[in-house]
Amino acid sequence: MRRFKRLFFDIETSPNIMFAWTAGYKLNLPPENIIKERAIMCICYKWEGDKQVHSLEWKKGDDKKLLVDFMKIMNKADEVIGHNSDNFDIKWVRTRCLYHGIPAIPDYSTVDTYKLAKKYFRFNSNKLDYISSFLGGGHKLHTGFALWKSIVLDNDIKAMKKMVTYCKKDVVLQEKVYQRMKEYTNHKTHIGVHGGNDKASCPECESENIQKKGIRVTAAGSKFHRLNCLDCGKWYQVAFSTYNKLIRTKENLIKWI
Repeated sequence: MRRFKRLFFDIETSPNIMFAWTAGYKLNLPPENIIKERAIMCICYKWEGDKQVHSLEWKKGDDKKLLVDFMKIMNKADEVIGHNSDNFDIKWVRTRCLYHGIPAIPDYSTVDTYKLAKKYFRFNSNKLDYISSFLGGGHKLHTGFALWKSIVLDNDIKAMKKMVTYCKKDVVLQEKVYQRMKEYTNHKTHIGVHGGNDKASCPECESENIQKKGIRVTAAGSKFHRLNCLDCGKWYQVAFSTYNKLIRTKENLIKWI
């Protein structure tokens, strides 16, 4: 069975270029004022456990080749992880694929650390920069509007290089944040089952070195065993009926052998 593949990624998009008669914060600019649509300037990504962070860049404002190449990568992932990626990055990738007519899987298995932060924790801020710093993982790199302007209007190679460095750092921070969070949150994919083990195996590391730690009963009366992995420390639960069936199956197999 092949290794479970988690893909961490981040994108940077260009701004729309628009006609505007004035400048201000409370302007109503209709879509027909758009001169040039937003596009994806770069995508940076890494596989869980790998040291190298890869990057893909647009070609003078054209993001089609970038997306064709990234979809080959994304389609190999068992889970795709980012920060605010469900609402922003994934939707932007899908929208630009739609524009270019590039096929995309409609139901990627995604993990959004922004959603994990809101659901399970109470940070003073749910921004990646704050959470990463709070957990001791470091800060994002500093950028400004001038960087986007140099890339979009001047096709500045040095500015793009700096943008890619900025994006790569975000991917590194995302992985650090996720690795800290995952012990305190429910799993999205049962990696044990993915690897060929039963439901009682650890959903994070596939280990069968587990112990029962009490029970949980829902309001509807359903009973679950609380299980703890002795190898990676992951907490999870398995329904009584499922757990008991697995135990009986193993006992019968041992007797048969």
